Amino acid sequence: MECEFPSVNSNHQEVIDIFSKVKTIAVLGLSPDATKDSHRVAAYLQAHGYKIVPVYPKEETILGEKVYRSLAEIPFPVDMVDIFRKPDALDAVADACIARGDVKVFWAQKGIVNNAAAQKAKDAGMQVVQNMCSMVEHRSL
Repeated sequence: MECEFPSVNSNHQEVIDIFSKVKTIAVLGLSPDATKDSHRVAAYLQAHGYKIVPVYPKEETILGEKVYRSLAEIPFPVDMVDIFRKPDALDAVADACIARGDVKVFWAQKGIVNNAAAQKAKDAGMQVVQNMCSMVEHRSL
C-alpha cells in the first residue's frame, strides 16, 4: 500500500527540538514482542533516558513499565505520543491527545500518515511528525 505524502510535518530542526524537550513518551501499540518495531523503538528511547509509557490492550508490564489500555488512563503528564497504529486510527488518537490537554508532540511512525488527524493535532497546538521513526531520527542527532 502506498503511503500518502505527509503535508503536515515537522522539519529537521523541529525534530531536534522535540527530543531536547520531551521527557515522557506514551507509545501507542507498544508490543510485548521484542522482535516488533514498536518494542525495539521503545526500548531504544527508554535506554536513552526517556520515560516510556506503554499503551496496549493486553499485558500488565512491558519493558518494566505499567501498561495502560488508553491515553486517558495515564494519570500523569505525557509530553509525546509515539504512534504504532494504522493511519485510520489516528483521528481517534488525535482526539485523545486533545482531550488530555498535555500532549505536546503527535508522532506517527514510519509508514503512517493521516494528514487530517495531523492537522487536527497541529491546530490544537501540538507539534506533528509523520512517516518518521523516532529511533532513527534520535540516532541521527
